Amino acid sequence: MAGTKEIKAHIESVRETKKITNAMYLIASTKLRRARQELDNTRPYFQALQGEIKRIFRTVSDVESPYFYPVGDDSPLKGTYGCLVITADKGLAGAYNQNAIRQAQQLLKEHPDTKLFVVGEYGRRFFDSRGIPIEHSFLYTAQNPTMARAREISALLLDRFHRGELREIYVVYTDMANAMTFEARTARVMPFHRSFFLTAPGERAVTEPFEFVPDVQAVLDSMMPSYVSGFIYSALIDSFCCEQNARMTAMDSANRNAENLLGDLSLEYNRVRQAAITQEITEVSAGARAQRQARQKKE
Repeated sequence: MAGTKEIKAHIESVRETKKITNAMYLIASTKLRRARQELDNTRPYFQALQGEIKRIFRTVSDVESPYFYPVGDDSPLKGTYGCLVITADKGLAGAYNQNAIRQAQQLLKEHPDTKLFVVGEYGRRFFDSRGIPIEHSFLYTAQNPTMARAREISALLLDRFHRGELREIYVVYTDMANAMTFEARTARVMPFHRSFFLTAPGERAVTEPFEFVPDVQAVLDSMMPSYVSGFIYSALIDSFCCEQNARMTAMDSANRNAENLLGDLSLEYNRVRQAAITQEITEVSAGARAQRQARQKKE
């Protein structure tokens, strides 16, 4: 059984660890709040852009564009796929990284001819350690995503797409449905299904006539790169928010476990201390009794 000195050292160690996990919880909550604010600030622009794309399809439903499947044909394309995998730079976030990597592995299993484009140090190390080739690794941190980084990523992927090196482009990220629910998902970015831009039931549709200059295809082709950048930026922000949320959950669980462990250690410390005190009292009483008996014999 450990002595009081060892138990006391263990208690101090747990308390120091609890300070770290509590600080990480507060930092994650601050980053989550800031990232949500940034996403809310940029969301109206891309929602308006999506509305304009819907308006184009309502006006000219049969327009052809390399960014969309042909009219009436939604079958998967043959060729090389590209997959942007968004992970964190570190762990301590529950199953956040593992869920995203599992989605990427599922895509690789279904379509082996898939090139990986990775954001986040955790994903880079995972694929490197297992000998899975990475086509391109974005070396900047996954923390604090920006619109400039999203444009760099989309420019690289669209360049490969326009040159015919990639037939379809997917993004593996973690979607934050609400403050308590998030899940890793695989979304196809290119080419889009036309049904993605159909007017939802009950959604207000503007029916005024439009004139496209120089033509509808040129207008659509100039809008889509910005929309793809916005989609990737939203995926980066969603993943970052989910990472912070998962880290908050993990650190909160660690704090509760530390409290329980401190309670158990305190009980054990008190039992050992009481046992030591009882042992000392017993030894003192036995010594006094032995001395008394020795005196009696001498008398």
